[in-house]
Amino acid sequence: MATDPSAPEQVPSFGTGEVRRAQVVGTGLIGGSVASALRKSGWHVTGRDAVGGHAQRALELGCLDAIGTDSEAMFCVVAVPAAFLAGEVTRALADTAAGGAVVTDTGSVKTPVARTITDPRYVPGHPMAGSEQEGVEGANPDMFVGAVWTLTPTETTDDNALRSCQTVLTGFGSDVVTMTPERHDALVAVVSHVPHLAAASLMCLADERALDDAPLLRLAAGGFRDMTRIAAGHPGIWLDICGENRDAIVDVLDELSERLTQMREVVAGADREGLRAVLNQARRARTNLPSRYVRPQELLEVRVPIPDRKGQIAAITMLAADCDVNVADIEVAHSPEGTEGVLVLVVARNEAQRFLAALAGQGYHPTTRDLA
Repeated sequence: MATDPSAPEQVPSFGTGEVRRAQVVGTGLIGGSVASALRKSGWHVTGRDAVGGHAQRALELGCLDAIGTDSEAMFCVVAVPAAFLAGEVTRALADTAAGGAVVTDTGSVKTPVARTITDPRYVPGHPMAGSEQEGVEGANPDMFVGAVWTLTPTETTDDNALRSCQTVLTGFGSDVVTMTPERHDALVAVVSHVPHLAAASLMCLADERALDDAPLLRLAAGGFRDMTRIAAGHPGIWLDICGENRDAIVDVLDELSERLTQMREVVAGADREGLRAVLNQARRARTNLPSRYVRPQELLEVRVPIPDRKGQIAAITMLAADCDVNVADIEVAHSPEGTEGVLVLVVARNEAQRFLAALAGQGYHPTTRDLA
């Protein structure tokens, strides 16, 4: 973290006193939504897409200000299929070198690209948001409001790049969570990738049963429709996801298979108490899924002095994720003298105490302040 005010910044500060320029690569559903969210936040957005006509359509729909490459961009989001991600991120870093842009992406699998690209301006990312709609026609500037957006910085990621990226994404209304690429891939296998495959399997089972019993699908009520809704997603992206995150997905499929076998034994054995225990656990866990805090009175400012040492912002935001603490906003207050700055994080008030305890346990000396 640079503390000398006269030293040039490695990444842009995204101040409000200048035209903020952004580049979006890939103008489909997610890229178009990112572009729309950036424009809504006051950015000038240039976009390009490898598929002919896609960027033009995004321009016509008001997602973009211009088509092409903006070499002076300060922020860049790459939203392309996994097979093309590393190449497009590398190109984006080169194209935006003049503006020193922070470059992030929206890929569902992080470890392969994070291991490949070591540029300090690159912050691997993944928004946990989407739609059954396809293409830029389904783009929505509010898609990321309240959605988790994971950032997975590596040892080479610049702290200021991470902080700047988080500032932009929280500006979308996203709940930004920071963790390692490897941990991200293991977790999304549980909460995203395997659920999609499970929904697809159940939908195929019902479809094939319907060949012998035509009224079956007509009986599909809300519960079945809710559980299989994600099976309507575009198949193409899942081919790359399953290839890139194969090991983690197979591990979770094995565990799910074991749990289904256990469920079969409980049902087959008429074990009412065993079944009740499983259903109660599932109900309790589902009810306790976290929600986003949006009212100022529910938030508290945590101020953490940090030394001028690489990786401090990443370490603290990862600690917040480990404590299951939502970081609603983040900034760095630079000290005019000395070798320390202050990392300012806004967190949920009722989560602050465990975060403060974790920080103290790691040798930090945090203080708190009510929001003005």
